[in-house]
Formats: sequence, C-alpha cells, structure tokens
Amino acid sequence: MNIHTDDWDVERETVKIRFVGHALGTELVGGVVLELAPGHRGPYHLHHGNEELALVLAGAVTVRREHDERTLGPGELAFFPRGRDGLHALENRSQEPARVFLLSSKVAPDVSERPEEGLVGAFAGDVPTLGRDAPVEHFFPVESSVRG
Repeated sequence: MNIHTDDWDVERETVKIRFVGHALGTELVGGVVLELAPGHRGPYHLHHGNEELALVLAGAVTVRREHDERTLGPGELAFFPRGRDGLHALENRSQEPARVFLLSSKVAPDVSERPEEGLVGAFAGDVPTLGRDAPVEHFFPVESSVRG
C-alpha cells in the first residue's frame, strides 16, 4: 500500500480520509491518511482509551493543545497520550492542502471528550475514526454524564 496515492475512502468538504489500518487488516494499530484542506479545523478532543501519533507527510499542520499550539511541517511528529494530556486538534491554517498519517492504538471500548462542544463519546466494537463509525458510537452532553 502506498500512502501517497489519492485513493480516498471518504471525501468531505475539508478532509479526505484513507483507512490504512482497516485496509491492511491491523488488529492493534490503527492508521488513517488525512488530507486537510485549507481552513480545516479538526475536533478538539481526547481519548481515554487510545493514544495517537500524527506524522505530517506534506504541507503545514497546526496542532492545537490545551496550553499551546505548534505548526508542524513534513517529517515532524506529534504524540497524543490517553487522557487530559492528549487533548488536541489538527488544523490547516495554510493556503495549501496538508497530509497527515495518523496512527492510533485500537483499544475498544473507548471514551472520548470534546470539551469545546460539551460532549462525551462512548465507542464499542471498533475505534472511532473520522468518517467511519464504530458499531456502537454515541455522544452525550457532558452535563448528562456520570461523574465519580
């Protein structure tokens, strides 16, 4: 499989997605190639069950974190651990498309938070991937979630 081809599984207004991990039949490591159009703003989120690693293949990608942001170029990496320290969003603030190879662990079930939207998500049967739903995927308002 060549991750530099334009063979997309999902095409949306500001993002194109290729399911690399699913296509290769991976069990424990997930992967997608994303092409982010200029102006793309990915969801600001974290995962409680899965880690993510983003490798910029082309263009410039801004990684927004809780306390800072950084623009990455080709060959640069960003790591997002599980939990609050992994809170992030991928954005393309440039005038050119950008490509990212996003790897993640495939722990299911997983719980995700989207604090700017006030949402908590629960996933089972697969891991959440942009453009492809897990067999069980539900988002709930934070105020309705159970807090310990």
